[in-house]
Amino acid sequence: MHSVTTATPRLARRGLHGDSTTCVAHPAVDSHSGTRSLIGCLVSVCCLVPAGGCSLISQGQNTNGVVLYQQGYYQGAMQRFQQALASDPKNPDSYYNLAATHHRLGTLNHSQADLDQAENYYNQCLDNDLKHNHRDCYRALAVLLVEQNRTDEAFRLLEGWSNLNPTAAGPRVELARLSEETGNRVAAKERLQEALTLDPHDARALAALGRLHEHDGNTAQALANYQRSLGQDRFQPEVASRVASLRGALTGAATAAGGTVAGDSATRTVNTPPAGARR
Repeated sequence: MHSVTTATPRLARRGLHGDSTTCVAHPAVDSHSGTRSLIGCLVSVCCLVPAGGCSLISQGQNTNGVVLYQQGYYQGAMQRFQQALASDPKNPDSYYNLAATHHRLGTLNHSQADLDQAENYYNQCLDNDLKHNHRDCYRALAVLLVEQNRTDEAFRLLEGWSNLNPTAAGPRVELARLSEETGNRVAAKERLQEALTLDPHDARALAALGRLHEHDGNTAQALANYQRSLGQDRFQPEVASRVASLRGALTGAATAAGGTVAGDSATRTVNTPPAGARR
């Protein structure tokens, strides 16, 4: 069973499709999003729009807060995030940044007051997330609930998100992630298959399914999933590392069997001569 650890704030920006996209890799402040241990970094920049949305002032204040957070100055970071919220009260990223900082403090100091405040800010983030696509916030709140032995509530939260986005793969990927972390690998695989039915090119779903196949010893299928994931998003060093490792394993197995690894860069199978064939 994977452990579910505290949300790790992440630097991110709002992409053109409204999803959070990582701007920097895992910061030194914590270990994905562990495995992009759990939640990722603080959201510092959101899309700039002519009216509404997050203002340049709010953006700068959030960015300054992230710098302070990464340096361990959590109180100073919260002051910047509060200023960002005052500059743009409808910006869900500011609520998320405040929540993630209280979550961090609550975990470090064993402070229930901070954890309660984190839950409150996460919920306010979701209340202001009118498009229901703030993946980091859904993930972080689910993590917080699991940490407080409220796993059923965490699953209900993500199920509700999935119902709000019936055609989106993202909520299914997060449900799969939580299922795997709580020991239900069968449910995790089912959720990932649902996600890929909705979006066959979802890089996160493909990588997660590859990991499950690798764990089950299905090396060739794991490699195929990892390679498809990299084809959609080549900026995944951990997935690239698994591809190199599994290719090596398949090549070694093929050599030992007197065969060759078939295919181009997308290795799929190991070919060996049929019985009785001349070599």
